Amino acid sequence: MLTIARWVMRGTPHAVGGAVVATLIPWLFWLGAAIAALVTLRRGLSPALPVIVAAAVPSGWWWMQGDVIPLASVLLVTLMAVVLRARLRWSEALIAGALAGAVMIQLGIFLPPQGTGQMLAELRQASPEVERLLAELTRQGLDTEQLAALLIGGVTGLMVLIAAVACLALARSWQAGLYNPGGFREEFHALRLSPRELAVLVVLGVVGAVLGLPGLGMLLWVPLLVAGIALVHGFIGLKGMNGLWLVAFYLLLITTWPMILIVLLLAFIDVFADIRVRLASRD
Repeated sequence: MLTIARWVMRGTPHAVGGAVVATLIPWLFWLGAAIAALVTLRRGLSPALPVIVAAAVPSGWWWMQGDVIPLASVLLVTLMAVVLRARLRWSEALIAGALAGAVMIQLGIFLPPQGTGQMLAELRQASPEVERLLAELTRQGLDTEQLAALLIGGVTGLMVLIAAVACLALARSWQAGLYNPGGFREEFHALRLSPRELAVLVVLGVVGAVLGLPGLGMLLWVPLLVAGIALVHGFIGLKGMNGLWLVAFYLLLITTWPMILIVLLLAFIDVFADIRVRLASRD
């Protein structure tokens, strides 16, 4: 993958061509988003605009075909790259991405063009179990279309934010590989939310609950989760443990909800305890 980054950074025409081709190919949008983020991280927003536009135009075409994920990912990763370049803090970039993703959910851009009514009607016809479930929810006084919109928007928004974070990590690793070997590993292992940043997330979550903005609650926990993942990476790195531990960790993280809760709890504790510093001092 570093070969791709080296070729892209030979000049703007190479970066523009790579971004266009990647985002035109189905399911390669992440590569185009990572290219746009790499150029933004290295050169800044203004010099990277041709590359960002080159990634956004094909993504916009996919949006018109009904797939909003590529364009939303490009926009989110670009925003986070700008914040990361300016502030040099992953935590602030993640918070900015989560807020932007929540706004997208509230605006309903992740909903199908025809709305959720037609989709629910098709589900009712296709599955008697779904029909009974929807009927029960209706009897309880719940708006099934609103619930469906919330679920679809929230899940899609979460997927987009995770994809954007992964693209930003790929771009940052490329940048480190080309210009600062080992820098990304050190930077990611040190990722930790400050008490003030945690307080911002809590306040925004409360505001979202009070004002009826569910998009905030759906995404604001992602920065804490990423910080928890970084904590695990840092712990394994400090202890010099085999990389298979990371493989096992990610398998558990993907397949079990309790592991997600544990990682969130560890990240919360780390905000106040700075676990990696304590471990390093003991060694």
